[in-house]
Formats: sequence, C-alpha cells, structure tokens
Amino acid sequence: MDGLLIDSEPLWQEAANEIFSLHNISISKEEYEKTTGLRTAEFLEYWFNHFKLDRNLIPKWDKLIVDLVIDKVKTKGSIMAGVEYIFNFFKQKDFKIGLATSSPNLLIDAVVDIAGIKKYLQAIASAQDLPYGKPNPQVYLNCAKTLKSDPKDCICFEDSINGMIAAKAAKMKCVVVPATNQAKDTRWSLADLQLSSLQNFGILHLERLSNNI
Repeated sequence: MDGLLIDSEPLWQEAANEIFSLHNISISKEEYEKTTGLRTAEFLEYWFNHFKLDRNLIPKWDKLIVDLVIDKVKTKGSIMAGVEYIFNFFKQKDFKIGLATSSPNLLIDAVVDIAGIKKYLQAIASAQDLPYGKPNPQVYLNCAKTLKSDPKDCICFEDSINGMIAAKAAKMKCVVVPATNQAKDTRWSLADLQLSSLQNFGILHLERLSNNI
C-alpha cells in the first residue's frame, strides 16, 4: 500500500524524523530504505538498537509516528500513478482483489478512503497484529485465505524488497514497481516482473505471468 498505492513513504520518513529529532537523531533517505516495508514497531526496534535508545519508548513512539503519518496522509498524501487503472484492469477481468499491507488498520482505512478503492476490495489483511510482518509471508497468506484463493494463483504488486520477499515466500507471482532511485537494485531480480509504473501493466504481462502459474 505505502509507496505503491499512495506516495506515503516520504511521509513515514518525515514523521519518524520528527520523533527521532527529540533525541537529536536524523535518519537519511538511504538509511531509511533499509527498513522500508517493515511494521512501525519493527522499524523502531531496528533503529533503537542501532542508536542504543531506551526500548521502553518503542510503544509510545509507535503510536506517535502512526498518528503523524495518518494526519500527513490525510492532508498531503498523493495517489500513485496508475492506481485507478490497475484496479479497473483486474476488475474488468473478474479477478478477486485483496490488499495485504504491513500498515496498521487506521492508516489502511484512511488510504482506502482517499484512494477510493473500497469498492474493488474483497479482502484486506494487515500485519499489524501478526507475530511477524514482512518479509514473513503470513499477511499475504491471510489475504489469499480470505479471498478463498490458492496463493500459487495470486499475483502480488509490491514496491519494497521486504514485501517482494514476503510475496515470493507465499509462492505468489510478484510484480515490483520500485521507487526510481531504487530501480537498479539487483535484488529485484527475484521478482517475476519489474515495471516503472502500475499503468504500464498490460494484457501481455498478465498472459506471461499466467502461463508461468
């Protein structure tokens, strides 16, 4: 969802830096990318260990960051190119559509509303309360189960390395749409298809993925 449907990754970093600045700490864009796709608590655990901060603050900072992101998404979040196109593409072909994300439910609700995609979704799965988030595949397996679909028959769209690993671990086909500055990362070779935008996906891509299922 974040970075694929809505351009919220910069907002996550912005919110995190606002909170980390309380300890005069700033996370660069390059450093932040190491933890893209993780749940907020896991993101904080990584950086708390890195900067040797008091781990007792993690629950408080988790809530502060999520609340900030929700506010920022509502006030200045922008929908990514091709979102309406890709949902209509699969709806017209009678695909079941689900949303599987590491984001908490309150943020999911906000993004689904802003993007106007509720009418397309037959399932929403959040890793918020799971024992493990991405790159663990459970959130994708849960989404497929709600859709009553075999994971091997599913096509997943991702924008993060952790998300791609999760989708492949779930035995799904994975189309990645990475941020421009990450597009040359060799790890994307694990994906079944790499595109620069959702709007570039077409019938030939679908046929190619379907033939390999």
